[in-house]
Amino acid sequence: MKVGCFALVDPFSLLDHQLERVAGMGFKYADVTDNHPGGILGREFGFTATASLDDHPQDVLSLFEKHGLTVTSVCAHANLLDASSPARYATNEILKAVRLAAGMGVQDVITTEGEAKGTWGHNLSWEEQVFVTAEKLVEPVRLAAHYNVRILLEPHGPLTGSIDGITAIMEKLGNPDNLGVNLDTGNSWLAGADPVEMAKTFKDRIWHVHWKDLPEDWEAKRGTMYGCGFGPIALGDGVIDLAGVYDVLKDSPVEYSTLEVGGDDNMLKSYAFLQSLGAK
Repeated sequence: MKVGCFALVDPFSLLDHQLERVAGMGFKYADVTDNHPGGILGREFGFTATASLDDHPQDVLSLFEKHGLTVTSVCAHANLLDASSPARYATNEILKAVRLAAGMGVQDVITTEGEAKGTWGHNLSWEEQVFVTAEKLVEPVRLAAHYNVRILLEPHGPLTGSIDGITAIMEKLGNPDNLGVNLDTGNSWLAGADPVEMAKTFKDRIWHVHWKDLPEDWEAKRGTMYGCGFGPIALGDGVIDLAGVYDVLKDSPVEYSTLEVGGDDNMLKSYAFLQSLGAK
């Protein structure tokens, strides 16, 4: 399993700077972490590390190649539970992420349902959550199949944070061959799931991993949060059985994984931890 880094290392700087920092730490792999449709002021004026989903794919690819980095995935984390709105990152943005990935020759687009922010989304029943999430993914999954791109569900919401929820979404969509899982070790644990059990359950459908560890004092948050952007400590310093997850997935289809860890020292220590388990 190859280990890369997310491209949000320093605040208030462009993607080019982020990739330079990632490569400077010795990594060879990174994902398209933050992105947006159309244009955005922050990129034009130099303080936002984001790619446009409307960029020419070769331009984004060339930026990574400039720093000797391979793109492992395009992140398209969405809000699929609240009502559809042009202001929400949802189906249209995932469709654009699929086209961007295909144009770069990248196989995986990672998404999730996210947490509802409005009353309507919060009031959905379990069955309604499954339905609206699956309905908003029907066309992205269909388009992805056309381009030989895979849609990966990441634990980052009330459905995807559980084995039953991921299973329900997959079944509602008919279990297409190009629908899999991006296992996030921290998010799944934080949602109340057992990351090792999740790895065992979806082993043959886990095609990417986001690595996080979380400290003991986060135990009280379990079941009340469905994700965090990055782990505040190095892998191996927390309470998550990362060695157990790696042992399950070491002979799985996973080729690439991403460190989501805050701080340079923590990042490098985490990389060494995974290498001690056999990662590259």
